[in-house]
Amino acid sequence: MSEQDAYKTADSTYAVVSGSPVTPSDTAVFKHTRGLWVGSGGNITLTMMDGANIPLVGVLGGTLLPFQCTAVRSTGTTASNIVALY
Repeated sequence: MSEQDAYKTADSTYAVVSGSPVTPSDTAVFKHTRGLWVGSGGNITLTMMDGANIPLVGVLGGTLLPFQCTAVRSTGTTASNIVALY
């Protein structure tokens, strides 16, 4: 099973086991996440597992986003202190 197919069957009851600070980038990608922590609010543009870029407008600081994504784009992202959760 490919990593892209594996996320579709991920058991959402498993807790996060690690994390990594995210520097938004229009070129860098990372291992798909179980979620993102947004420390300081703003807008975020994510690249989802299917490759689609989606803008999230007005995300509040202190928000846990339950998205499995592969990138946080610098274009369109104003939020900061973002942590990728795995």
